[in-house]
Amino acid sequence: MVDQVFAASGDAVARAYADPALYDHLSGLPKLDTPEVLDHRVDGTTVRLAIRYRFIGELATAVTAVVDPRKLSWVEHSVHDLVTRSIRYKLAPDHYADRLQSAGTCAITDRDNGGSVRTVKGSLKVKALIVGGAVERAIVSGLREHLSGEVALVERYVASLPP
Repeated sequence: MVDQVFAASGDAVARAYADPALYDHLSGLPKLDTPEVLDHRVDGTTVRLAIRYRFIGELATAVTAVVDPRKLSWVEHSVHDLVTRSIRYKLAPDHYADRLQSAGTCAITDRDNGGSVRTVKGSLKVKALIVGGAVERAIVSGLREHLSGEVALVERYVASLPP
């Protein structure tokens, strides 16, 4: 579980994450390359996104012996409910589909003293003899760093939008 704390309102944060234009602004973060929006569909207050992520961090030699780091990419399929400010997501690996499973949820709530919190929960399982745990830790570490670094970029993006 990761909590992201924003100065922006919960509604503004929910709209930002459902906006495909945000993802071009999520660049320069550690371990994950700039996300690539593959699909964006709006149906009333429900938004569906497909976004490709690529792992660009360093991996231990034991891991790279069985996993090609250039093939650590996946598509996040997410459904954003703008009314409840909730997101359901599932990751679909571009490679090693039989070895990686991940899914989860995000909930955006208002803080009593202003701003909002986005709580990201999920599960990640890598099936690989001996190095599965190391790959899981590397991916989770990259995701945590990415989510932490996202906050300032999302704040800047929200501030750039018209009121």
